[in-house]
Amino acid sequence: YREYFRALAQVTKRPVFVQTSGGARDLAPTVDLMVDLAREFPHAAYIKEESAPLLDRMAAELTRRPPLKGVFGASYADGWLFEMRLGLDGVMTGMAMYADLMARMWALHVRREAETLRDAYSKFLLMRNMNDQVPGSDLYVMQKRGIFKTTTTRTGGAAAWKPKRATLAPEAIAEIEYRFAALKPYLRG
Repeated sequence: YREYFRALAQVTKRPVFVQTSGGARDLAPTVDLMVDLAREFPHAAYIKEESAPLLDRMAAELTRRPPLKGVFGASYADGWLFEMRLGLDGVMTGMAMYADLMARMWALHVRREAETLRDAYSKFLLMRNMNDQVPGSDLYVMQKRGIFKTTTTRTGGAAAWKPKRATLAPEAIAEIEYRFAALKPYLRG
Protein backbone atom coordinates (compact mmCIF):
# COMPACT_ATOMS: atom_id res chain seq x y z
CA TYR A 1 0.00 0.00 0.00
CA ARG A 2 2.73 2.43 0.94
CA GLU A 3 4.44 2.17 -2.45
CA TYR A 4 1.14 2.33 -4.35
CA PHE A 5 -0.02 5.52 -2.62
CA ARG A 6 3.47 7.08 -2.75
CA ALA A 7 3.57 6.47 -6.52
CA LEU A 8 0.11 7.98 -6.89
CA ALA A 9 0.99 11.04 -4.77
CA GLN A 10 4.20 11.62 -6.75
CA VAL A 11 2.42 12.08 -10.09
CA THR A 12 0.04 14.84 -9.01
CA LYS A 13 -0.18 17.88 -6.80
CA ARG A 14 -3.94 17.70 -6.65
CA PRO A 15 -5.62 16.35 -3.50
CA VAL A 16 -5.44 12.58 -3.15
CA PHE A 17 -8.05 10.70 -1.15
CA VAL A 18 -7.02 7.37 0.29
CA GLN A 19 -10.00 5.04 0.11
CA THR A 20 -9.51 2.41 2.77
CA SER A 21 -11.55 -0.29 1.06
CA GLY A 22 -11.46 -1.75 -2.40
CA GLY A 23 -7.90 -3.03 -2.34
CA ALA A 24 -6.81 -6.42 -1.12
CA ARG A 25 -9.65 -8.08 0.79
CA ASP A 26 -9.38 -7.60 4.56
CA LEU A 27 -6.25 -5.49 4.19
CA ALA A 28 -6.92 -1.84 4.92
CA PRO A 29 -4.14 0.75 5.06
CA THR A 30 -3.24 1.47 8.67
CA VAL A 31 -3.84 4.85 10.21
CA ASP A 32 -0.09 5.20 10.75
CA LEU A 33 0.56 4.53 7.06
CA MET A 34 -1.91 7.24 6.05
CA VAL A 35 -0.40 9.70 8.53
CA ASP A 36 3.10 8.97 7.19
CA LEU A 37 1.84 9.52 3.65
CA ALA A 38 0.23 12.84 4.66
CA ARG A 39 3.49 14.02 6.23
CA GLU A 40 5.44 13.19 3.08
CA PHE A 41 2.77 14.42 0.65
CA PRO A 42 0.51 17.06 2.24
CA HIS A 43 -1.84 16.88 -0.74
CA ALA A 44 -2.45 13.17 0.08
CA ALA A 45 -3.87 13.90 3.53
CA TYR A 46 -7.49 12.98 2.91
CA ILE A 47 -9.20 9.73 3.87
CA LYS A 48 -12.38 8.07 2.70
CA GLU A 49 -12.84 5.66 5.59
CA GLU A 50 -14.72 2.44 4.89
CA SER A 51 -12.86 -0.24 6.83
CA ALA A 52 -13.70 -2.03 10.05
CA PRO A 53 -13.55 -1.25 12.86
CA LEU A 54 -15.01 1.85 11.25
CA LEU A 55 -15.67 4.12 14.21
CA ASP A 56 -12.41 3.22 15.94
CA ARG A 57 -10.46 4.04 12.79
CA MET A 58 -12.34 7.32 12.30
CA ALA A 59 -11.71 8.35 15.91
CA ALA A 60 -7.99 7.58 15.55
CA GLU A 61 -7.78 9.55 12.29
CA LEU A 62 -9.50 12.57 13.80
CA THR A 63 -6.81 12.76 16.50
CA ARG A 64 -4.09 12.86 13.84
CA ARG A 65 -4.85 16.35 12.50
CA PRO A 66 -2.50 17.66 11.32
CA PRO A 67 -1.04 16.15 9.22
CA LEU A 68 -4.38 14.62 8.13
CA LYS A 69 -6.54 17.29 6.53
CA GLY A 70 -9.84 15.52 5.94
CA VAL A 71 -11.61 12.41 7.15
CA PHE A 72 -14.76 11.41 5.31
CA GLY A 73 -17.31 8.67 5.78
CA ALA A 74 -18.85 6.65 2.98
CA SER A 75 -20.97 3.47 3.01
CA TYR A 76 -23.95 5.14 1.37
CA ALA A 77 -24.10 7.58 4.33
CA ASP A 78 -25.53 4.83 6.55
CA GLY A 79 -23.67 6.19 9.59
CA TRP A 80 -23.32 9.81 8.59
CA LEU A 81 -25.41 11.34 11.36
CA PHE A 82 -23.12 9.86 14.02
CA GLU A 83 -20.04 10.62 11.92
CA MET A 84 -20.99 14.31 11.73
CA ARG A 85 -21.31 14.40 15.50
CA LEU A 86 -17.87 12.77 15.82
CA GLY A 87 -16.37 15.60 13.76
CA LEU A 88 -15.84 14.07 10.32
CA ASP A 89 -15.43 16.43 7.41
CA GLY A 90 -18.22 15.04 5.27
CA VAL A 91 -19.31 12.00 3.33
CA MET A 92 -18.32 10.62 -0.06
CA THR A 93 -21.06 8.34 -1.15
CA GLY A 94 -23.00 6.88 -4.05
CA MET A 95 -26.10 8.92 -3.29
CA ALA A 96 -26.04 11.32 -6.24
CA MET A 97 -29.82 11.25 -6.36
CA TYR A 98 -29.80 12.99 -2.97
CA ALA A 99 -26.96 15.47 -3.48
CA ASP A 100 -29.21 18.37 -2.51
CA LEU A 101 -30.33 16.50 0.60
CA MET A 102 -26.73 15.74 1.58
CA ALA A 103 -25.86 19.44 1.22
CA ARG A 104 -28.91 20.39 3.25
CA MET A 105 -28.05 17.94 6.03
CA TRP A 106 -24.48 19.26 6.17
CA ALA A 107 -25.79 22.83 6.41
CA LEU A 108 -28.12 21.80 9.23
CA HIS A 109 -25.16 20.21 10.99
CA VAL A 110 -23.00 23.31 10.60
CA ARG A 111 -25.83 25.51 11.94
CA ARG A 112 -26.30 23.05 14.84
CA GLU A 113 -29.95 22.46 13.98
CA ALA A 114 -29.82 19.00 15.53
CA GLU A 115 -33.56 18.25 15.66
CA THR A 116 -34.14 19.16 12.02
CA LEU A 117 -31.00 17.28 10.98
CA ARG A 118 -32.14 14.16 12.81
CA ASP A 119 -35.54 14.38 11.11
CA ALA A 120 -34.01 14.80 7.64
CA TYR A 121 -31.55 11.97 8.22
CA SER A 122 -34.24 9.59 9.45
CA LYS A 123 -36.27 10.26 6.32
CA PHE A 124 -33.16 9.72 4.20
CA LEU A 125 -32.68 6.32 5.86
CA LEU A 126 -36.23 5.35 4.90
CA MET A 127 -35.22 5.87 1.27
CA ARG A 128 -31.77 4.35 1.72
CA ASN A 129 -33.09 1.03 2.96
CA MET A 130 -35.68 0.96 0.18
CA ASN A 131 -33.03 -0.16 -2.31
CA ASP A 132 -32.14 -3.06 -0.01
CA GLN A 133 -35.78 -4.12 0.02
CA VAL A 134 -36.52 -3.35 -3.61
CA PRO A 135 -33.42 -3.48 -5.82
CA GLY A 136 -33.66 -0.77 -8.45
CA SER A 137 -35.26 1.81 -6.16
CA ASP A 138 -32.22 4.07 -6.39
CA LEU A 139 -32.36 3.88 -10.19
CA TYR A 140 -36.04 4.78 -10.09
CA VAL A 141 -35.27 7.84 -7.96
CA MET A 142 -32.41 8.83 -10.30
CA GLN A 143 -34.86 8.76 -13.20
CA LYS A 144 -37.61 10.47 -11.20
CA ARG A 145 -35.29 13.33 -10.30
CA GLY A 146 -34.08 13.76 -13.89
CA ILE A 147 -30.52 12.54 -13.32
CA PHE A 148 -30.88 9.71 -15.84
CA LYS A 149 -33.44 9.16 -18.56
CA THR A 150 -33.87 5.44 -17.87
CA THR A 151 -33.37 2.84 -15.16
CA THR A 152 -31.01 0.86 -17.36
CA THR A 153 -27.71 -0.18 -15.84
CA ARG A 154 -24.86 -2.37 -16.97
CA THR A 155 -24.16 -5.86 -15.69
CA GLY A 156 -21.55 -8.50 -16.35
CA GLY A 157 -18.40 -6.39 -16.05
CA ALA A 158 -16.42 -4.69 -18.81
CA ALA A 159 -15.74 -7.84 -20.84
CA ALA A 160 -19.36 -9.05 -20.95
CA TRP A 161 -21.33 -5.81 -20.62
CA LYS A 162 -25.09 -6.25 -20.89
CA PRO A 163 -27.76 -3.63 -20.29
CA LYS A 164 -30.34 -4.37 -17.64
CA ARG A 165 -33.42 -2.29 -16.97
CA ALA A 166 -34.84 -2.09 -13.46
CA THR A 167 -38.50 -3.01 -13.61
CA LEU A 168 -40.47 -2.33 -10.46
CA ALA A 169 -43.90 -3.60 -9.48
CA PRO A 170 -46.61 -0.96 -8.99
CA GLU A 171 -46.63 -1.71 -5.24
CA ALA A 172 -42.89 -1.04 -5.04
CA ILE A 173 -43.26 2.25 -6.92
CA ALA A 174 -46.07 3.26 -4.57
CA GLU A 175 -43.84 2.54 -1.55
CA ILE A 176 -40.95 4.53 -3.06
CA GLU A 177 -43.27 7.47 -3.70
CA TYR A 178 -44.71 7.22 -0.17
CA ARG A 179 -41.26 7.37 1.40
CA PHE A 180 -39.95 9.98 -1.04
CA ALA A 181 -42.81 12.33 -0.11
CA ALA A 182 -41.39 12.57 3.41
CA LEU A 183 -38.12 13.93 1.98
CA LYS A 184 -39.66 16.71 -0.10
CA PRO A 185 -39.32 19.45 2.55
CA TYR A 186 -35.55 18.87 2.51
CA LEU A 187 -35.03 18.75 -1.27
CA ARG A 188 -34.47 21.48 -3.83
CA GLY A 189 -37.16 21.64 -6.44
